[in-house]
Amino acid sequence: MTAGHPSSVPFQDLPLQVRNLRTELDPAIAEVLRHGQFILGPEVTVFEQAWAGFCGTSQAVGVGSGTDALQFILRALGIGAGDEVITVANSFIATAEAISYAGAKPVLVDCEPGHYLIDPAAVAAAITPRTRAIMPVHLYGQPANLPALQSLAQKHGLALIEDAAQAHGATLADGRTCGSLGTAAAFSFYPGKNLGAFGDGGAVTTNDEALARQLRLLRNWGAIVKYHHEIQGYNSRLDTIQAAVLNVKLRHLATWNERRRIAAGWYRAALRDCPGIALPAEAPWCGRHVYHLFVVRIVERERDLIARALAERGVQTVVHYPIPIHLQKAYAGLRLGVGAFPCAEQAARSVLSLPMFPEMTQDHVAAVADRLRAALAT
Repeated sequence: MTAGHPSSVPFQDLPLQVRNLRTELDPAIAEVLRHGQFILGPEVTVFEQAWAGFCGTSQAVGVGSGTDALQFILRALGIGAGDEVITVANSFIATAEAISYAGAKPVLVDCEPGHYLIDPAAVAAAITPRTRAIMPVHLYGQPANLPALQSLAQKHGLALIEDAAQAHGATLADGRTCGSLGTAAAFSFYPGKNLGAFGDGGAVTTNDEALARQLRLLRNWGAIVKYHHEIQGYNSRLDTIQAAVLNVKLRHLATWNERRRIAAGWYRAALRDCPGIALPAEAPWCGRHVYHLFVVRIVERERDLIARALAERGVQTVVHYPIPIHLQKAYAGLRLGVGAFPCAEQAARSVLSLPMFPEMTQDHVAAVADRLRAALAT
């Protein structure tokens, strides 16, 4: 190993983050244990207000997961059986499953090369009389082409639902923040996200007060007042302890995002002339990429061989995502085979997510870069 470089680099280091925050986390959790309001306690309201403020919306509604956040937006908008929702093929399967859970049909389209964000031209071509919504994914930490998609949604009278599970704090070039750009947005607080809880959790942001009220009904058995059930709802509430954790972490999110951006800059400098890879592209409409992931493309070698070679050298990597949604067995019913979405399929074969977390040092990045070069050279 190179002198000064760590012997191993994890993909992310959540235990380190927890250790750094223990003096803030312990009293926040202890307060929940003291008052005992474990479901919809005061910390949930505090977080919802703070998260809405962070995203630039008037409303935020905490729910049990990012998947439920997406599903509940659709249900609150009355989207269901017989309706179509357009989304992208290269995302985690939860994006499509949320549409299916609501009873609607996911209509998949391809992404664009370089940044792998949903292709607005493909969206335009997929709109039918049954289309009710467009659901772009803000992938890897940067926004989808919302200016183009907003125009399409307005032209065709469609809801625009942001899957913002990877874009906590990302902005467009005009300064608007992900979560405030469409009809509503869904966030995940899965532990590995830029803002992560100590378990599952999610939230919806919106400026539509009536929609927010409907979401609060859906998450809590159809009731806002206990035992007064206005609709048939669900049991999907952001736990009070998770909200307490998120309240602590939210105070650090802007700093963490900036540290991710700094680490991304170190990666770009260390790998700018590295043969055999393509560095991630920042889209022209992106104002602030928050680098939930730093994803390179292996262009001349087999990606999985490079990933194994890095693992042997102590560098942990992940593939997001090895099988696009249209090629998953779960969605065989869509009858979309190999070749349906060439860009998404190319990404599935070639992308590799390198270690990325806000506590990364320049030595971490240098170690990853050196070992990636060595792996590519073998």
